[in-house]
Formats: sequence, structure tokens, C-alpha cells
Amino acid sequence: MKPILQLYRGYANEEELIVMGHVFKRTYDYDFQKKNFKNATSIINQFRIKTLQNFDIYLKCGTQEIHTKTLDDGYFKFCIPLEKETSFGWMEYEVSIKDENEILTEKGSYIRPHKGKLGIISDIDDTFLISHTQNFFKKIYILLFKNVNDRKVFTDVVPHYQALSSAGRNNKEEENAFFYVSSSEWNLYRFIVKFTKIHNLPRAVILLKDIKRGITDFFMSGRGNHDHKFDKIKHVLEFYPNLKYVLLGDDSQHDPVLYERICKIFPVTVKAVYIRQTGKHQKEATKKIMKNLENLEVSVCYYKNSSEAIMHSKSIGLI
Repeated sequence: MKPILQLYRGYANEEELIVMGHVFKRTYDYDFQKKNFKNATSIINQFRIKTLQNFDIYLKCGTQEIHTKTLDDGYFKFCIPLEKETSFGWMEYEVSIKDENEILTEKGSYIRPHKGKLGIISDIDDTFLISHTQNFFKKIYILLFKNVNDRKVFTDVVPHYQALSSAGRNNKEEENAFFYVSSSEWNLYRFIVKFTKIHNLPRAVILLKDIKRGITDFFMSGRGNHDHKFDKIKHVLEFYPNLKYVLLGDDSQHDPVLYERICKIFPVTVKAVYIRQTGKHQKEATKKIMKNLENLEVSVCYYKNSSEAIMHSKSIGLI
């Protein structure tokens, strides 16, 4: 059985390129058209994968071929110093694996943000993708029985994100850097990419939780510790210290607390924080956090509908 190479979108600054992916011994195609129980089977199969540890991986970088090996869960990550100036925007990279006498090669993409003002970091579930994370059984039901074409975004979230993507840009080809950071696992990466393409959401670097390798893990998907989100957001802000950031999340889990921690550590970096209200009423704990962020001179918006977020972004000159 041939190994399978899965690449994820990477990112670069002036000095370093970071790209990552997995090598699988076994995986299953996700058929985006399947419905009902067939879709459920397809989703569950994404958690029945087998990975290959300590497997040789080769990254083509300019004239160099750089070698590393996968980690215990089949994950690999290249952090490569860049020796010469590269262009801006989205670019391709190439990774190969060698299986007996055959070389398998895949091309991925990475972004080097255009020089400018903004980086946008957004949660996924219940921030733009309607997921009902506060209701465990409803969340699982929708994930299993609604295929990617049946899943919905919140009204007006797409024009808001598109406006943020082009904010401050005169050239339509230039886009602000977007990052989707979620507590979902890498198992759902292809689903997320497909969903964002269907709805014309900005192309983004997607940073997810460690891959799961069993059916029982499926029922814990997106749950548990959320510190990985904090670590990944902190890393992005450290990697691009000259950008100003907009953080978008919701009040269903831990986004307000995580974003408050980020704002305290980066007091001049975060420009605005947007939190979507997921229940009938605003949460007192979230309101308290938002007030505290205002004291740190961060512009905040605790909103029910994305039309409110758009109005707020216009009022502060963000879009």
C-alpha cells in the first residue's frame, strides 16, 4: 500500500519558511456529495486513519532538497531559514516522499504577507461556521448528517471577512494575511478547506489540533484543552510582529479568555476583538472581558449579527 502525503498551507516572513503536513499509511477519501448515513460514514472514516512515524520527507526549497522525518503521529514540520528575499503573496512549495523505487510529490502553498497593516485571526466553529458547539448532541448530529454543501455560514459573515481581507489595500491582488485557528483536529482539514472555498471566505493558513487516530476520538473532536489555540495565536503574533491584528471568535467556548490573554501579552499589537454572541443573551463573563479589553485600548465588538460587526469595523476605520 502506497503512503499518502497530505500538505497544509504554510507561511513565511522575511527570515523563515514554515510548512507542514502528515504522512498516512491509510486514509479515506471524504466524498463531499454524500448525504445522511453515507456522509456520517465518510466523516467517521476521517478518524480511522493510520499514520507513518519516522518516515523520510524531502522539501524542495530553491535549489536545495531538505530532509526530515515525521513525528510519532505522522506529522512533519519544516522550519527553514530563508537565505534570499522572496516575493509576497501566495507561493508554491514542493514536498516528496520516497516509497521503494517510486518518488511521490505533492505541491502545497504558503503565504508571505504583503507589507501592510493587518493580520486577521479567526476561530471557525460558531464564529463563521454554524456548529452548535454548546449543544454536544446537536453538534455531532450536524457534523455526521449534514454534508459540506448543507453546512451554513452566519448571515453577512462573508462580506465582513472579504472586507477585512482587502482592508487598506489598493491592489485587488494583495490580501491581508488570514489565519483560521480552531480546536478541530487535522482530520477535518479537507472539510474546512472545501467549506471556505464554497462560501468564498478568504484563503487562509489553517492551524488545527493534533490529529486523532481512532473512532472513539471522533466524539471528543473539538473538545478538551484549548491551550493549543493560545499557543498558535501567540506564535503567529511573534512570527509577524509588525502587523496589527484583528481577532474574531465567539462566546460558546474559551475565545474571550484566550483573546484577553493575548491582548495582555501584546498590548500594542491587537487592534480589535470581535466576539459573536451564540446564545439568546450576552454572557456577563464575556461582557466583563470586553470591558477590560477596552481599558487596554483594544476596540471591541460583542455582536449577535455580522451586520453589527461590519458597522463597527467601518466606524473605527478598519474597512
